[in-house]
Parts: sequence; structure tokens; C-alpha cells
Amino acid sequence: MKGRQIRYSDEELSFIEWRQAMSRRALHAAFVAQFGRADIRLEDIKALCSRRKWNTGRTGGFEKGSVPFNKGKPHPARGRAVETQFKKGSMTGAAAAKYKPIGTERFNKDGYLERKIHDGMPLQSRWRLVHILRWEELNGSLPEGSVLKSLDGNRLNTEPSNWRAIPRALLPRLGGRYGRGYDHAPSALKPTILAIAELEHAARERAP
Repeated sequence: MKGRQIRYSDEELSFIEWRQAMSRRALHAAFVAQFGRADIRLEDIKALCSRRKWNTGRTGGFEKGSVPFNKGKPHPARGRAVETQFKKGSMTGAAAAKYKPIGTERFNKDGYLERKIHDGMPLQSRWRLVHILRWEELNGSLPEGSVLKSLDGNRLNTEPSNWRAIPRALLPRLGGRYGRGYDHAPSALKPTILAIAELEHAARERAP
């Protein structure tokens, strides 16, 4: 009965305290068998141990270094789970709606044409600039530290002959804000502007 007072002898309390590490169900069974206390329920033992702060020492979680009981065992899907689980290579929902096949071309936020070249990871490697792809088909991999510069200033012209590999550090000299505004300069002046920028860059590189 809830709220009933239960009295334990010193011997009974000592018995429980010394066995506090046992599971509460096993402790209750041992206590009843030892003292014949049929009036003591499992809940009574739990409440007593809680009041006295007699703990089993178990936290309810996996201890560091312990091996899960199901390690190495197969976990086949059961019931309707088989119908809804992901299939390798399949694509559904929003991912399927947004999917672009390999070879798809699009314009990026900077206005360059790029092409999807694979479906692997990482995500950002799936797309490459078309003018770089075409240039490398004829010239091999772009040298480290270099970028391609459009000779006619038109980034949509992906012909390999329209692109030239230059040091990345040369770009500020050709830019429109602090450089010579190469892209917007008259076509007749572009070769001269590029040549001067290359000379200045080479001189700076050789300076002590």
C-alpha cells in the first residue's frame, strides 16, 4: 500500500547494503529468500536503496572498452523497412529532382561556363570550368600557381586559343579597380597591356 511504513532490522539493512551492487530484482529475490519477508515488494527495495543512496554502480550506458552484445551480427531489414530503405545507386525525392547528369553545363555566379564531370565526392569537385577543360585537353594540366586569362576579355569564349596561362599574382595588374582594366580596354591595346603587366611582374620577381 502506498505510503505504508516498512520497518527493517539492522541485519536486513546490512544485508541489502552489502549487496547494493546487485540488480534490484536479484536483490529483492535474495532478500525475500533470506528473511521470508513476503510483504516486501521489488518497489520497496528500490525505494529503500534510493533513499539510502545505495547504487548498483551502473550508469545505464556502455562503459569505455565494453563490446556491444550485437557486434558483428547481421542486422537485416524486416517488415516494410525493405520497401523504404535506400538502395545503393538509387535517388529519390528532392535529390532526384535536382540531379544534373554528367556533361551538363551551367553558368556559375561569376559568369563562367562550367561542366559537370562526375558524381563523386567532394561536391565542389563535380563541376569544372569549361575553358580550363578545353585548354588542358591541348596543353596538359595547368601549372601550379597559374590561372587562365581570357585574351579577348570575353569569359564566355571557351576556345583554347583565347586563353593564356599567367601567374596568379599578375591578375591585380590587369584588373579594373587598381590595375589597367584589361577586359574593358580596346582590343588593339590588350596585347600591349598584357606585355607591360608581364614585364612589371617579372621585374618585381627578380628584385632583391
